[in-house]
Amino acid sequence: MTPKILLVNPPIYDFAAYDFWGKPYGLLSVAGYLRGRAEFALFDYLDRLHPFMAEFQGLQSDRWGRGRFCCERIPAPPALADVPRYFRRFGLPRSIFRDFLAQQRPFDFVFVQTMMTYWYQGVHEVVEDVRRAQPEAKIILGGNYATLCAAHAQRLGADFLANGADLDPLWDYLGLSPDLTQPAMWQAYEKLNVGVLKLSEGCPFSCTYCSVPKVYRQFKTRSLDRSFAELQLLSGRKVTDIAFYDDALLFDAEKIFVPFLQEVLKQNIKVNFHSPNALNVRFVTPELAKLMIQAGFKTFYLGLESTSLQWQQRTGSKVSATELAQAVDLFITAGAEPANITAYQILGHPYTDAQELEESIRFVNSLGIRGMLADFSPIPGTPDGEFCRRWVDMDEPLFHNKTAFPIILLGFERTNTLKDLQRRLNRAIS
Repeated sequence: MTPKILLVNPPIYDFAAYDFWGKPYGLLSVAGYLRGRAEFALFDYLDRLHPFMAEFQGLQSDRWGRGRFCCERIPAPPALADVPRYFRRFGLPRSIFRDFLAQQRPFDFVFVQTMMTYWYQGVHEVVEDVRRAQPEAKIILGGNYATLCAAHAQRLGADFLANGADLDPLWDYLGLSPDLTQPAMWQAYEKLNVGVLKLSEGCPFSCTYCSVPKVYRQFKTRSLDRSFAELQLLSGRKVTDIAFYDDALLFDAEKIFVPFLQEVLKQNIKVNFHSPNALNVRFVTPELAKLMIQAGFKTFYLGLESTSLQWQQRTGSKVSATELAQAVDLFITAGAEPANITAYQILGHPYTDAQELEESIRFVNSLGIRGMLADFSPIPGTPDGEFCRRWVDMDEPLFHNKTAFPIILLGFERTNTLKDLQRRLNRAIS
């Protein structure tokens, strides 16, 4: 008998959340591998095109498909009660999911996507409601939280945890054989305007603050045929904006990224591409910059983190300020709009004294592009995350919260001062 599987993207409990081309890509990819082997239904709490969302004002997408979630203010959990920010629950109301479950015939399995470790309250909510409505269903958690905080995740009452990128134990548990050539299950959405692609998994670098080496044991490229089939599927559904979720999109670009873009041009596929996971500027060449823009790239998010050589050497030596400046010049020369180029810098890193963050912010502004302060989240098992045990209890995932930790480390006033500086300089770019 064909199993019936429910896919759930949980609500978010946090101080802030924004739809930055966010889709449960891991969840949809697993479902895609089982295409034709199971019956699927999707409930995405963060789907801004859900009919319920039409009741809310101010949730419209911007020109690139991003936008706000509906939300409600709720009490902060005790661990975060001293953080001077409003705490909220983001996503569809809980009652809609409960009504959905009541109207469905029993599911055999419920797959729940997990993302940030400190978002586990939303996962817990989903587990509770499934247990109440359909106690026989087997609940499976996968994703970052289930991988990085497996012992903690097990306490939520799931039946199975899919850890990391090795899915063989999952297939054994399900008793199903996957077809790994299949694209993600984008057909699960009734309406879709934003999609996601990955041409590779993992990262060849080992930055001391990054979770990627903990989730993906090695860097490897995906099949070009599968990636392009996924693009065609999205394009056929009239998706206008596609974000790459690769952690090292430009690494070894001649092997898959360049052929992918060349095929986009050859088949005259018209979509807007975006790079929210940060491009490594070390690999930008004049030819690659030109090809990216010709193929449809509209926004460029670049990884810098700090201009401090001392800080870079201490955390992995990923890029330098000189390499960033060269890449910005190449993108602008190739036709990119400066206001659509953004350089990430980390706010609240534990080696903040060596980071020289204010100088980094001003350097990025001097290039005529936008800067973005990426709040630091201490990740368990990483060198920098483990170092943060001197300030917070790393065994409680709520203390990994990226809004809370910079305030705990730097103080509320210093954190706001740096953010205000970044906003002021960005206004001049816009």
